[in-house]
Amino acid sequence: MGQTITEKIFSEHVGKEVFAGEIVRSPIDMVIGNDITTPISIRAFEEGGFEKLANPEGFAIVLDHFIPAKDIASANQAKISRDFAMKHDLKYFFDEKDMGIEHALLPEKGLVLPGDVIIGADSHTCTHGGLGAFSTGMGSTDISFGMITGGNWFKVPESIKVVMTGKPREFVSGKDIILEVIRQLGVDGALYQALEFTGDTVQYLSMDDRFSICNMAIEAGAKNGIFAYDETTKEFLEKTAELNGGLRAEPKIHYSDEDANYTKVIEIDVANLEPVIAYPFLPDNGHSVSQAVKDNIKVDQVFIGSCTNGRLSDFKIAAEILEGKKVARHVRMILTPGTQKILRDATKAGYIDTLVDAGAVVSNPTCGACLGGYMGILGDNEVCISTTNRNFVGRMGSRSSKIYLANSAVAAASAISGYITDPKSI
Repeated sequence: MGQTITEKIFSEHVGKEVFAGEIVRSPIDMVIGNDITTPISIRAFEEGGFEKLANPEGFAIVLDHFIPAKDIASANQAKISRDFAMKHDLKYFFDEKDMGIEHALLPEKGLVLPGDVIIGADSHTCTHGGLGAFSTGMGSTDISFGMITGGNWFKVPESIKVVMTGKPREFVSGKDIILEVIRQLGVDGALYQALEFTGDTVQYLSMDDRFSICNMAIEAGAKNGIFAYDETTKEFLEKTAELNGGLRAEPKIHYSDEDANYTKVIEIDVANLEPVIAYPFLPDNGHSVSQAVKDNIKVDQVFIGSCTNGRLSDFKIAAEILEGKKVARHVRMILTPGTQKILRDATKAGYIDTLVDAGAVVSNPTCGACLGGYMGILGDNEVCISTTNRNFVGRMGSRSSKIYLANSAVAAASAISGYITDPKSI
């Protein structure tokens, strides 16, 4: 029997051929913590009497949810991670000095690679599957076990093959593809399975698109999302290595066998896909932008950012749409770049000036608005069109507020009109 990429990654790590359903103890290449979840892991680590990390160069802490601190509680949370990082002279510790949202920052730094096994105490750790890694979220005590042992227990997931066909239309991006996948599967349709993304559409997808797609695999209940290594991956890694003086390690490249076993195959006709809008209050409540326009949905806030869509390409498309135009008077438009580098690159390219001239406000890199923490809280009955990944009740603020998930082009066009808008009409 052939193997999927996910099965091959685990086989390589445990030193024998393994298949879906098997329980394995696997070494971990990178353990990721953030300012919310890491303090719990640190407490378990220290209460267990442990003094050394099993693999210090395979552990990264990224302070990104409430940084700079929004209040005393968040400041104290961050202090726990800072003190631990200083005590252990942690090589990969990222604070205000070199800040970014963890799932955007670590690929940018060359710290996550094809063939890696990666865990993080954040559900959107599956983002890194865009590079051909097995990457998944775990609980904080599971993270502490990884800190202590350098490995963890996994059930090798079964895989669903997602076959994407055709070239995306203008203003259709990876965000629309994954929203359509989730619409078809439902929020638990891929429970504890790998979503493996294939098909001729892949050649048209940038790394930003792939990260966006894998980021939201968890919204279908998936354990991980994954793309195979190709020329686009190679070019991304070469550029990353050049910027950082090398990569953390050598990539380990795997491809699924032709006779690999999949529990299901779903097909996405990308060539005929419109931008997809996920209506409240679940990511699988997808509708076409045409339907959203007919529904005449007025918005109070537009948010472009997060680990899903806070990359340079998002600011580029938003700036192109908003150039020479203004954000509607009743609309607040908030932009959150994924990393400081993305902010600097967007500034150098002129995107930030264009967007600020249009009436947008730019924040530091942070997860704050996405999880209703700060930098964009919604009030009672307010409506937001957002490039984030979740639109649950109360996700970005008041429980009576509503969130519509969309790509950055739709969000930018909606900022101009004040209603959910097809960017083709701007």
